[in-house]
Amino acid sequence: MQVNTTSVSDTRAAGTRVVALGIAAVVLILGAAAAFLLWSLPDANAFNARVEQLFVENADLTSEAEIKLLEILAQSGTAFSETLGSYRVVIFVLMLFATGLLIASLVFVVTIVVLNRRIGAIERQGIQVSSLVINRDENIVALNDMEFKLTGAAIETLAVLAEARMDGDVLSGAEIEAVISGRNASDCEEAAGATRIKRLRDALGNQIVAELLIRTVARQGYVLSIDQKAIQMT
Repeated sequence: MQVNTTSVSDTRAAGTRVVALGIAAVVLILGAAAAFLLWSLPDANAFNARVEQLFVENADLTSEAEIKLLEILAQSGTAFSETLGSYRVVIFVLMLFATGLLIASLVFVVTIVVLNRRIGAIERQGIQVSSLVINRDENIVALNDMEFKLTGAAIETLAVLAEARMDGDVLSGAEIEAVISGRNASDCEEAAGATRIKRLRDALGNQIVAELLIRTVARQGYVLSIDQKAIQMT
């Protein structure tokens, strides 16, 4: 029977997709905003064109004061064009900074969310298994960076469970007993497989608790490997 599970890699992949979609959305929104701002700015040559039109329509302005006024207007148009050009550059640079900051903020937020989920999963599970290596020849199982010595029967039970997990299957007690003994599942009892699981839990669980909970202090004795404030006695 297939079983659906959610792993840390699935969570990481989902977080990566969210980051990619978020970055694309940020770039599109800011790009559209920048295009709208640049489009809404008036034409840099609009003022110069208007001054030129004044020159054409008022050709009878021949006095020195009137000509001086038109020259001032022309110079103002040139200054206006340069100002609009600098505004466009400033807007472009600011949009680049805004895009970078928003993308960085999005990445940080998603990273924090993913880390919080992983921490929550670790707190619920008690131990996060990143690697499991089974050595049948020496009857040793390596869990993360810890090695535990088991009996041959316990190693076989764990190996059967590991193979089923890689295939995405869930085995009943009778099926576990059938795989180990080589008989048909219909000829095996559910209690036999359940007994194997119980012995595996007892053998491996005791060693894990001893490894994680109890620490040996050289030439002094033993101490619990937990924070003092975490202990409550009633």
